[in-house]
Amino acid sequence: MSKKAQGSTSHSATKANKIAEKADNTNKCSYQDLASHQDFAFAGYNYIVITCIVVIFLGMILASINPLSWNDYLLHQLGTVIFLAMVWACYRYLASTTTSFLLASLFILFHIIGARYLYSYVPYNDWSQLLIGIDINVWLGWERNMYDRLVHFCYGLLLLPLMKDVFGYLMPSLTIKAILLLVLQFNLASSALYELFEWMLGITLSPEDAEAYNGQQGDMWDAQKDMFLAFVGAIISSSIIYLNYLTNKYK
Repeated sequence: MSKKAQGSTSHSATKANKIAEKADNTNKCSYQDLASHQDFAFAGYNYIVITCIVVIFLGMILASINPLSWNDYLLHQLGTVIFLAMVWACYRYLASTTTSFLLASLFILFHIIGARYLYSYVPYNDWSQLLIGIDINVWLGWERNMYDRLVHFCYGLLLLPLMKDVFGYLMPSLTIKAILLLVLQFNLASSALYELFEWMLGITLSPEDAEAYNGQQGDMWDAQKDMFLAFVGAIISSSIIYLNYLTNKYK
């Protein structure tokens, strides 16, 4: 082999080694960043996360003062505790961000308020008249309490970033488009599973208890509307995430 060919081969090998070393260092940095994130969270130094947890428990304590129905309230709050544990686990072990934890905590607070008033009786209309002098139900032509619709919408809007973080951690080779598409599908699937859970719960309870927990308020299409609003919220959230990704990419 000529010296020129040997030099070319050596140069190519050196270049390939540098690329491999760079990729290896990148992977190491990713794992180091993840480890740093986990240690930071576990050590309790992320005051935003700690504050969110404290506020949630304070909200649960305040909501426990004379709820409308203790049995239904406790059933709702059992879900609160389980869901908070899941959100914490995603933050601690699955590289979910502080922002996602904050948004998920906001969703939990909305749920706690709904649990306090069994969703169907949240006095948002009284609050709006007291604060801004507007009767929201009359203004928008609503004939039922719409707070449960708000919470389902927030399920998609506020929880999609957390879902995106988890899917991105579990499947790091996927593009942002693929991750968001999977997350949107997961949003629909999890919404459907929850509605099936409400249905199975409803057929095991008395009609009065089932109505108190599910809050259908006589709407035969309640499940479909709830799923639709959750999906609309998820589409809005995923659009914001993707536009932010494009903005950062082409700066």
